[in-house]
Amino acid sequence: MGTEDITAVDPGTASQEAEDDEIVTWWGLVIEGYHVTQERLMSEINERFDLTPGAFDILVRLVRSPEWRMPMTKLAREAALSSGGFTKVADRLVAADLIRREPCDTDRRVTYVTLTDHGRVTAETAKSACAEILRRTVLGPLGPEASEQLAIAMRTLRTANADE
Repeated sequence: MGTEDITAVDPGTASQEAEDDEIVTWWGLVIEGYHVTQERLMSEINERFDLTPGAFDILVRLVRSPEWRMPMTKLAREAALSSGGFTKVADRLVAADLIRREPCDTDRRVTYVTLTDHGRVTAETAKSACAEILRRTVLGPLGPEASEQLAIAMRTLRTANADE
């Protein structure tokens, strides 16, 4: 762009373009920071426990649930897995003796996913390892206050942008 082109640019437009670029860059940094941190976290979880991200997510959700069980459809929805994707992960977890499927006593349409004893121990140990990794990869670089502010900001975004 020549000198005459610079002087012909509306200052308001140039300012808006800079602001647009800045906000897109900020969001890109959020995404990049999440991806590299999540990759490190899940790589270590996989290495230590031979768990995929989906399997780890399912085990942690179950270990935090009453009676270590949830209806299969609710668990699949919360883990953001399709019915087929959830079935594949669940089949592997059943084969590894980490979960079992149990029919509901009062509703034939409902199947529960429940942690086995081995699954509870694995889930608790993996959850503790996850916390240790997050202390190193998130709390260490950010500190407790910035980490808490990040969680608050992400909760706000989740609430503001979630499907109703």
